[in-house]
Amino acid sequence: MGQYAFGSGALWGTASVANPTPSRFGGLQDVQLDFSATVKELYGQYTFPLTVARGTVKVTGKAKFAQMQGRLLNDLFFGGTSATGQINVSDNEAGTIPGTPYQVTVANSATWTVDLGVRYTLTGIPLTRVAAAPATGQYSVAAGVYTFAAADTGLGVLISYEYTVAATGQTITVGNPLLGVAPQFKPVLKQIYTNPAGVSQQLTLSMNAATSSKLSMATKLEDFMQPELDFACYCDASNTLCTLSLAEVN
Repeated sequence: MGQYAFGSGALWGTASVANPTPSRFGGLQDVQLDFSATVKELYGQYTFPLTVARGTVKVTGKAKFAQMQGRLLNDLFFGGTSATGQINVSDNEAGTIPGTPYQVTVANSATWTVDLGVRYTLTGIPLTRVAAAPATGQYSVAAGVYTFAAADTGLGVLISYEYTVAATGQTITVGNPLLGVAPQFKPVLKQIYTNPAGVSQQLTLSMNAATSSKLSMATKLEDFMQPELDFACYCDASNTLCTLSLAEVN
């Protein structure tokens, strides 16, 4: 009986470095591998070719997944440096402009890093940032302390900014490497299906070497982000492209 496959399967990517930690594509939606060959036809005086020969073969793949992991993104695409800690954003943190000195200190002022703007609560109109001595409709900021005009006393404001969290999460810093320098990894795809005879059959496809060509991270209203990683496969040092293992016996 022929073998079937069903579902997205499971996919791992292991970086080509010493003592690598494999990364599983969590929430895998789909995987596609394409083996695309060029062919050349030899024609004589008739309509159809005398013979056809196959030339080069390009092997590309792409995987769409829903669970984002710092190690996977860094090891398989960015090749940057990773450190503990997060960069978070406080979006529209509410505050009320007090009397003198007309300052609002944001909740995360101790680790405040970047200003992302201020709006009036009632109207949504953005205020203009200035270096010092703000007038009505203006503000200045330093180290997470926002200063406003005396004429705006008592008005509500919505403040957005970046801040850091040192003890949790992960931050990847991407540099500017030389051309030709990119992470290499080994993709392994597994699919398993119980056929109509009740026999569990597994398919395993192991590509020996790959390099990522594209990482897409798109958002959509009322849907989950599902990053997609495109990659190209090639032979390893032993001149071997891949191994394909099936339960079916011819």
